[in-house]
Amino acid sequence: MAEVNSRKVAIIGCGMVGASSAFSLMQSGMFSEMVLIDANQKRAEGEAMDISHGLPFAKPMDIYDGTYDDITDAAIIVVTAGAGQKPGETRLDLVRKNVGIFKSIIPEIAKRDCGGILLIVANPVDILTYTAAKLSGFPENRVLGSGTVLDSARLKYLLGEHLNVDSRSVHSFIIGEHGDSEIAAWSTVNVSGVPLYKFCEMRGYRDHEDAMLRIAEDVKNSAYRIIEDKGATYYGIAMSVRRICEAIVRDEKSILPVSSMMHGQYGIEGCALSMPAIVGADGIETLIPLELDEDELSKLHESADTLKQVIVDSVGL
Repeated sequence: MAEVNSRKVAIIGCGMVGASSAFSLMQSGMFSEMVLIDANQKRAEGEAMDISHGLPFAKPMDIYDGTYDDITDAAIIVVTAGAGQKPGETRLDLVRKNVGIFKSIIPEIAKRDCGGILLIVANPVDILTYTAAKLSGFPENRVLGSGTVLDSARLKYLLGEHLNVDSRSVHSFIIGEHGDSEIAAWSTVNVSGVPLYKFCEMRGYRDHEDAMLRIAEDVKNSAYRIIEDKGATYYGIAMSVRRICEAIVRDEKSILPVSSMMHGQYGIEGCALSMPAIVGADGIETLIPLELDEDELSKLHESADTLKQVIVDSVGL
């Protein structure tokens, strides 16, 4: 196994998500080396050049286009490659196209005997995290997806707006599929330790059920609305990639709702799901056992069943 350079990141796929992630990581100062890889080598070269021109305003860094041979010592390999979600298309509609793309990309990564973390960002992220875990041969703790990190940030943002409070003080998770069957884990939400409903009443809100339903729907439909308005989502997910990389590089042991393989947790196995996990230098350390209510647990099982059916129908692994 290649020795890992903790200051090096590789990004495979230089579309809007990959390029935005590269830009965000350049600004973070976490890495001193970044290689960009794309099926269109000219695109990777152009993005590397464009981002490099901002280095006089940032920290010193070597940014270049490369090949799979350049990923062997990367601490984190970020995979954003895949077809984008089109207006009116669900993330699950992307399955066959992107599983096909992954069946060419992941074996190329596996050949290099990499020692780093494999971070899957392409959609549908839970299905592709499962696909990457099966095809890469990496230990499962070193294969994770961006999961519902962005969805959870959207939930925190909307709750902060609703309650007129700093969204960083809101502790909440979207769990399950990063997609239409996702679940807002309302029973676990608090604002700096104060249970959500109690905080709502303190702020003068009493129509809890209606407000929570509306906010959960707004979170779920955020991507559809952005895609309809501007064609694609990329800034929010780029900042989510930066946050996950930060937790890994700094060995923060941060709790983030990333996508990972399930082995009996919550009575679920045979798929990857987005659930809160401790994330650090070795990838996923352990999942956090949320105390979900009966309805949330039932919906989580439905979400898992949806994904497992897609795996059977479309993945073939």
